[in-house]
Amino acid sequence: MPTLPGVHLKDEIAKVSQRLRELGHNRHLDKAVWGRVELARHPERPYTQDYIHQMFPGFIELRGDRCFADDPAIVGGLAAYMGRTIMVIGHQKGRDLAARTRRNFGMARPEGYRKAQRLMNLADKFGIPVLTFIDTPGAYPGVAAEERGQAGAISGSLLCMARLDVPTVAVIIGEGGSGGALALALADRVLMLENSIYSVISPESCAAILWKDADEAHLAAQTLRLTSSDLLELQAVDAVLPEPRGGAHRDHAAAARIVKEALEDNLRELEAIHPQLRKQERFQKFRQMGVWKENGLTLF
Repeated sequence: MPTLPGVHLKDEIAKVSQRLRELGHNRHLDKAVWGRVELARHPERPYTQDYIHQMFPGFIELRGDRCFADDPAIVGGLAAYMGRTIMVIGHQKGRDLAARTRRNFGMARPEGYRKAQRLMNLADKFGIPVLTFIDTPGAYPGVAAEERGQAGAISGSLLCMARLDVPTVAVIIGEGGSGGALALALADRVLMLENSIYSVISPESCAAILWKDADEAHLAAQTLRLTSSDLLELQAVDAVLPEPRGGAHRDHAAAARIVKEALEDNLRELEAIHPQLRKQERFQKFRQMGVWKENGLTLF
């Protein structure tokens, strides 16, 4: 192709080539991150009740918030575990369409979070450790939920968990979405399964807000840094638990064994710490999260 005398395109070609390589690398990252999102949402992935069935055969469910109603999107109750009694609370999505509709796809209403608070306070009263399973796209955003105080219920759960004297362990087993997930995750130890995700917003909602196009969810997922490796690097979780080969949906029993072993290790460590010191360490852990800039300096 003829060019004007004195015009050299070598530098421009190099820039374009480098940009193409970067775009190709980004597409590869998009696919890898989105693959984790799809695994976290896999319909055969074990839910809270699956872990309860595998880990706590004598589980006794407790229902109702003693205020409005029982919310099936959150299940909770007492279980015997390794010579001790623990309180187990978690989101439940439902395995088929009827169950998913009844449980609102794991999106809890205010009465669900108030039920969780009731059970956590009960556990605290009798010195029972608390285990939470987190698997929700987020708290239910409907009008009725807002009318019944959704934001207040979530903040109440956070305050409740911050004040507990008993050991607390949270496990993100699938989707950890927004405040609906955080309401059950302010724990002494926050564990995360390898193929789960944890974020302030779903990729679709983030894309709809930032790019006005939910189809950009792949890009949003990469930008949000919502994978287990990202969250461990950011120190937002304490440990990442490996999954059975191919994902937890391939072997529920094996996934439950992994969680059970991690739970025992963490409870043993936490029970050896004085309650007041444990609360102080819990406070400091969450207080130190995040990075911000002030006068050009990066602060942690």
